[in-house]
Amino acid sequence: MKREIYNEDHEDFRSAVRSWLERDVIPNSEQYIKDKALPREFWLKAGENGFLGLAIPEEYGGAGADDFRFNAVLAEELAKVNAALPTCVGIHSDITAPYLVELGTEEQKQKYLPKVASGECLLAIGMTEPSGGSDLAALKTTAVRDGDEWVINGSKTFITNGYSCDLVITAVRTAPELGPKGITLFAIPADAPGFSRGRKLDKVGMEESDTAELFFENVRLTDADIVGELNKGFIHMMVKLAQERIACAVANTAHAKQILEETIKYAHDRQAFGQSIGKFQHLKFWMAELVTQIEVCEAYMDKCVEAHTKKELTAVDAAKAKWWSSQAQGEVLDACVQIHGGYGFMNEYRVARAWRDARVTKIWAGSNEIMKELIGRELGF
Repeated sequence: MKREIYNEDHEDFRSAVRSWLERDVIPNSEQYIKDKALPREFWLKAGENGFLGLAIPEEYGGAGADDFRFNAVLAEELAKVNAALPTCVGIHSDITAPYLVELGTEEQKQKYLPKVASGECLLAIGMTEPSGGSDLAALKTTAVRDGDEWVINGSKTFITNGYSCDLVITAVRTAPELGPKGITLFAIPADAPGFSRGRKLDKVGMEESDTAELFFENVRLTDADIVGELNKGFIHMMVKLAQERIACAVANTAHAKQILEETIKYAHDRQAFGQSIGKFQHLKFWMAELVTQIEVCEAYMDKCVEAHTKKELTAVDAAKAKWWSSQAQGEVLDACVQIHGGYGFMNEYRVARAWRDARVTKIWAGSNEIMKELIGRELGF
């Protein structure tokens, strides 16, 4: 079925993204895996091509494109290369940067946004803590007032871009007695005294994505470092999570679709018992189911992207998109591994890496169980 969500401008942008990936990224993708990180050169090239500041206003060095469909196109093309790229870029551009764009002070915008758009200032978001997981309201990192300063102590874990970031938008507890209503966001520079990083975490997949623990030991900041309103951080995060979840959903769907297309080609080329394996009825029917599953998923994602572009996407619909796409991706990629047979279990095959990389998408951005809880509440339960 023809997708009607994108127009000529979006497809021209898609071509530009593909050209950059083919020229500068794909030839280096194996090195990214060995280094367990994306080099600064990757970010600077992405910024040079205008891919990191799509929603950043032009006066701060961005493209000023108030159209999330461009973000979705970028996520789709990155996901075709591997699952780590839309994750790292999405954390920087789609998830963290909007806090500065929409909630930052004029001083913060002038200080950070031009370098965010250029790739000189790499962003991370500090929400998850070792004991909290998806329960953001239970965070223990604190900021205590000391005269004109705030003294921050605590830690975060599973932070994408954490090992190489220059700035972390961090959720801390400023009024413990207020519960979720006592959380504030701070922009913490990586060179702030008392800020430190743990090792790069050894993950099952997404090796290109540097993920780390972050530690804050008597980090001193001022009111000028607060992003948004004091004690309104939890509300700010809840509002922004819808974009994070639809961005994840778009990448999930595109990643699974790409690997499925490669698997169908493999089924045409792979010979067994005198014919291509795709001609066996079981595999033929199976692939028919998988293609349909992905196209139905893609149709829903397109509707969600369209709604988000119009500022109409609800938190519940974003939750549906996130859990459904990650579940569909897992089922499709597991089938693709099976169709590849023994080769599907070899790391040198993209399908094996994709299968490993995809598993975490059922966990992050709020686990699928949390997504169902949100949907269930909407049903009155």
